Amino acid sequence: MSHLAPEPEFEQAYKELAFTLENSTLFQKNPEYRTALKVASIPERVIQFRVVWEDDAGNLQANRGYRVQFNSALGPYKGGLRLHPSVNLSILKFLGFEQIFKNALTGLMMGGGKGGSDFDPKGKSDAEIRRFCESFMRELSRHIGADTDVPAGDIGVGGREIGYMFGAYRRERNKFEGVLTGKGLNWGGSLIRPEATGYGLVYYVGHMLELAGAGTYEGKRVAISGSGNVAQYAALKCIELGATVVSLSDSKGALVAADDGFVTVEDIEAIMQLKAKRQSLAEYTPKGKLQYIDGARPWVHVGQVDIALPCATQNEVSQEEALALVANGTRFIAEGSNMGCTLEAIEVFEKERREKKGEAIWYAPGKAANCGGVAVSGLEMSQNSQRLAWTKDEVDQKLKDIMKNAFDLGLNTAKAYVESTEGELPSLVAGSNIAGFVKVAEAMRDHGDWW
Repeated sequence: MSHLAPEPEFEQAYKELAFTLENSTLFQKNPEYRTALKVASIPERVIQFRVVWEDDAGNLQANRGYRVQFNSALGPYKGGLRLHPSVNLSILKFLGFEQIFKNALTGLMMGGGKGGSDFDPKGKSDAEIRRFCESFMRELSRHIGADTDVPAGDIGVGGREIGYMFGAYRRERNKFEGVLTGKGLNWGGSLIRPEATGYGLVYYVGHMLELAGAGTYEGKRVAISGSGNVAQYAALKCIELGATVVSLSDSKGALVAADDGFVTVEDIEAIMQLKAKRQSLAEYTPKGKLQYIDGARPWVHVGQVDIALPCATQNEVSQEEALALVANGTRFIAEGSNMGCTLEAIEVFEKERREKKGEAIWYAPGKAANCGGVAVSGLEMSQNSQRLAWTKDEVDQKLKDIMKNAFDLGLNTAKAYVESTEGELPSLVAGSNIAGFVKVAEAMRDHGDWW
């Protein structure tokens, strides 16, 4: 593909999927699936547009807006909008590609897509963010709809931004419909949606603990990266279930437990307020035995932990950090972030799993472990279609069921397609990749997208 511009993040996501498919028996049993992979790796549609808005000083500002509508074989395109200076087509294609198979694992009727802009919301006033969101949605509104494409939030897009975008869509299209998820509770949002990715991650790892004979979260030490929505609620749920959380982080540095210290509920609540103001962890003064390490990620600083949950951004666990986690006795690692581990880190974990059998570290990919967020977005779409609102307990139970099904699907598919030896834990990364891919490929074949 030398005639195409380099897309390193997308190429990494593609290679990770293709590698696991090649190293299973899938293509041996179904060689025609190679054609499906070739077709599925090309987005159905890529939309790029300019976003012109006015800052508070009256100056014209211009940004690039994107929507990658990757695959609609299982339902309307579904995936978040990211506002961050790093946003480019490669990152959005990687996220959209992952989203296809993640959404397939939820069992809900959702295709895969992703979008956003290189706009940086940090340091902007409410009025500037409103003006940007309205300009962004004026163009995006032509290409989305409740039965076509239903975006959600992602990095830089929370309840405030979703509200501004929804209002702009409603005025522009003269429709009140479930075109965005993550909405306010009094105008179509779902209970448990803010908590869903973090809670779902913890529920998923609970099934890993159980199957591996490691008991429950009670007494486990858990290292978490990130300090946004996913990390916050994963940490709160771990603490609720009896675990000790020993780290959080952001792009500036890491907050790590010293001696016998740990992250408390009070710490997390204070950090929530800090992050709502878009401030750094460096500005937080902890009350307990926590130290802030400038410019660091937590993995080599947390010491012995039972569980590691990367919940920040892509490629946040390197090969070196993976080796450090293994050396410190970590038994379970699951991605709350998308593509949180590099390919080299994943190979470290998979090599340990193959060689050390049941005592090895066990890795779960983001497309399975963090699918709870988009799952509850799908449940929000269902509630919008019915003009109903379900209770917190109803949504939470449905989330638990979806995470259990995603775990079982990856597990059983790995057993069916990945050769293993006695006592070896199944490869969740291979099983999840294959299960999601096969479901999408079969729907595409039924629709005549490939033959």
